[in-house]
Amino acid sequence: MKQDHKLRMAFQTMSEIAIIGQLADNALRQALPETLSIASFGVLNHFARLGVDGESPTKLARAFQVTKGAMTYTLQQLEALGYVTITDDPADARAKVVRITKAGVRAREAAIARINPGMSRMLQVIPAEEFAAALPFLTRLREVMDAGRD
Repeated sequence: MKQDHKLRMAFQTMSEIAIIGQLADNALRQALPETLSIASFGVLNHFARLGVDGESPTKLARAFQVTKGAMTYTLQQLEALGYVTITDDPADARAKVVRITKAGVRAREAAIARINPGMSRMLQVIPAEEFAAALPFLTRLREVMDAGRD
């Protein structure tokens, strides 16, 4: 396969992923309860997906590739809802540690329950095996892109 064909194919794949991301964000926005934004759901999902006990706002901002100010705003919203706690870091009094609460875990689970009907409709059209087959490629792509951003 020629290099320019490889580049076109890679670009087309990334374009499809970008469009899917926009469509998924729109569907997620419609399914989430009014109290959760996509950003706040993302933070709750981050804690659950990675199983981390606590992270600094700066590390979260880096993980989501947003400014510290934008992350602080999202965390303040989550804290006001009782979904995260923000405490002083015992290792560094100048730093903060964010932790998901039991209410935050329940809110994430409730949001996923609201998302699942749409996922079920999608699985009626696209078999789970196709999702499973795509996952290794998508995971590898994310890992490569994640490693290249710093």
